[in-house]
Amino acid sequence: MASGSDVIERPAVAAESTESAPARRWLVPVLLVVGWVLSVAWRMWLSRHIVLPIAHTDEDSYLNTARALAGGPGGFSSENDLLRRVGYPMLISPAFLGDRDFTDSYRIVQLINAMANSTLLPLAYLLGRRLLRLRRSYALLGAVAAATLPATAFYAGIAMIDTVMAPLVVAWLLAVHRWIERPGPLAAATVGLLVGGFHLLHSRGLVIVAVHAGLVLLLLVRRRISPPTVLAALLPVLAAALVNAAVIRYLGDKVYLLGSTPGGGTVEAVASVQGVVRVGAGVTTQLWYLVVITFGMAGVAWAAAVRELWRPRHGDAARWTMGVALVVTVGVAGGASVILAGITGKPLDAIYGRYVQMLAPFWLLVGLGVLLTAGHRVVLRRAAVAVAVLVGGGALIAVRLAYVASQGHRLRYGGFSAPDLAALTGGWREMRPVLGSLVGIGGCLLLVAAALLPRLRLPMLGVLVVVNLITMQVIEHRIVRPAVASTAPTPRVADVGVRPGERVWASTGVHYVLRFNLSHQVTWTDVRWFGEQPPAAAQVVFARWAPGQPDDWDGTAYGFVRLGGNPVQHWAAWRRA
Repeated sequence: MASGSDVIERPAVAAESTESAPARRWLVPVLLVVGWVLSVAWRMWLSRHIVLPIAHTDEDSYLNTARALAGGPGGFSSENDLLRRVGYPMLISPAFLGDRDFTDSYRIVQLINAMANSTLLPLAYLLGRRLLRLRRSYALLGAVAAATLPATAFYAGIAMIDTVMAPLVVAWLLAVHRWIERPGPLAAATVGLLVGGFHLLHSRGLVIVAVHAGLVLLLLVRRRISPPTVLAALLPVLAAALVNAAVIRYLGDKVYLLGSTPGGGTVEAVASVQGVVRVGAGVTTQLWYLVVITFGMAGVAWAAAVRELWRPRHGDAARWTMGVALVVTVGVAGGASVILAGITGKPLDAIYGRYVQMLAPFWLLVGLGVLLTAGHRVVLRRAAVAVAVLVGGGALIAVRLAYVASQGHRLRYGGFSAPDLAALTGGWREMRPVLGSLVGIGGCLLLVAAALLPRLRLPMLGVLVVVNLITMQVIEHRIVRPAVASTAPTPRVADVGVRPGERVWASTGVHYVLRFNLSHQVTWTDVRWFGEQPPAAAQVVFARWAPGQPDDWDGTAYGFVRLGGNPVQHWAAWRRA
C-alpha cells in the first residue's frame, strides 16, 4: 500500500526479491540498534552545553515534580488543576534518586530523553515497512530522516514532554493500523495503552483520547469489534486517568500550582467574529508550519490521505489510519489555538508550533512514501496541493502580520515553538512567512524532481538527513548557546558558600529565569519566594544586586551578610548573620 491513495507501480515482493535473502535478515535489526545508539549519542552531543534549564517555566515544573516523586523536596508547577499531568515527571524521576548535584541529575534527564526520543528511528522504519510498504533501503533512510527532524530532535536536550510525543504518535498510529487489520482484544488494548500514555503526558492528549473514543464507537457501530474489545480499548485509558489522579494525590501540596484554570475567558476569547478569526489564523499558521518544516511532504501526505478517505483503494486499515491522523492533526491545531487565545495574560504569538510538532515525522514519512511509490502523475498532483498550501498559507500569514503591524503591534515567536522555522528562514527576531513558503516550495520541488528519477531516490533521502543535521547545528549555535549564556547564573550556588541543609528563600526581585536556575542548584529544599522582607525562617536568600539602582536589596537592614553573586546578572546570595 502506498501512503494515502497512491499506487505502487511494482509488486513489493518483486521489488525486494534480492533483499529478502536469509543471510541479510540480521542486517536490518543490527542497523536499527546501531542507528539508535548513534542517535542517542548525537542528541547527547547536541545538549552538551545545556547544564541548566533554558525553557522556563515548563522545564522547572516538570523537574520540580520529578524531584518530588523521587522523594525529594517539591516546588512550584506552572500547570493548573484541570490540565495537570504527571506522565513525563514519572519518566524522568529516576534522575533525582540519591544525593547528587542538580547538573548531574539534569544530565541523566537528557540521557533518558535521548533514549526515548531515539525510539523514533525503529518506529519510523516499521511505519515505512508496514503502513507505507517501502523497500528496506527506503524505509531505513526515511526513518533516519524522520528521526533527525529538528521538530523532534530539538527537545531531547531539555526537560520537556515533547521529547516523547513524536515517537508515541508513530507508535500509536502503527498500533491503530494493526488493530484495523486484525481486530482483537490484544490489539485494542495496545492502542488503548498508548492513548492512555498521551493522556498521562499532556493536555493535548485529550484530543487523542476524544478521537480514540470516536474510533471505538465507529468500529462498534459498524460491527467490526465486539463489546469485550471495546472494554479492552477503553480500560487502559481509564487506568491512565486514575494513575494520573493517584500520583497527584500522592504529591499532595509538595508541588504547588501557579497556573490558572481555563474558564470563561477561553469562551469569551473565541465567542466573537474576531475570536474566530484569531483561532482560524492560529490553525492556518500551524498547518502551514508543518508543511514548511517537512519541505512540502506534509501537504503531499494530506492530499493523499484525503484522496484515500473519499476513494479508498488500499484497504480499510490505511483508510482508517489516515483518517485518524488527519482528525488528530486538525484537532490538535484547533485545540491549541483555542486554549492559547484564552490566555489573556500574554501577548499573542505569530506562531506557536510546539503542539503540532509531534505530528511532523509521521507526515514527513507519509509524504516520502507517496514520492517513492506512486506514479509520476500522482506525485505531481500531490505536490501541486502542497505548493498551493504553502502559497496560500504564506500569503494569509503575511497579511495577518502586516495588519497587526499597522495597528502598532508586533507578533513574536512563541517561546521555543518553532526553532527549525527560524533556522530555515533566518528569522531569528521576526517571522518570515514568504521566505518560509519559498523554502517549503523549493524543498518540495527538489524532492519531487529527485523522486521521479529512481537512481536519485536514495541520495535524495541522504541529502534530507544532511539538511536536518545542518539545521540542528544552526539551532544549537544560534538559539541554544545564547539561551544557555543568558539563563545560567554565575558563579554557582556552591561556589558562593551556600551549604546543604540551609533554609533558602529567593526574592522576586531576581529575574525569574535566574531565580529558577539558582533554586534548582539547592537540591535539599524547596526554595520559596518573598517580596521585600525575608521570612524569619530564612537562613540564606537570593536577592537583587544592582549597585546604584533604587531596587538594590540591602540585606544588612535585615541582619544578613552578602556571600557573593553577580552584579551584572543582578543577583546576590546573603546569609543571616
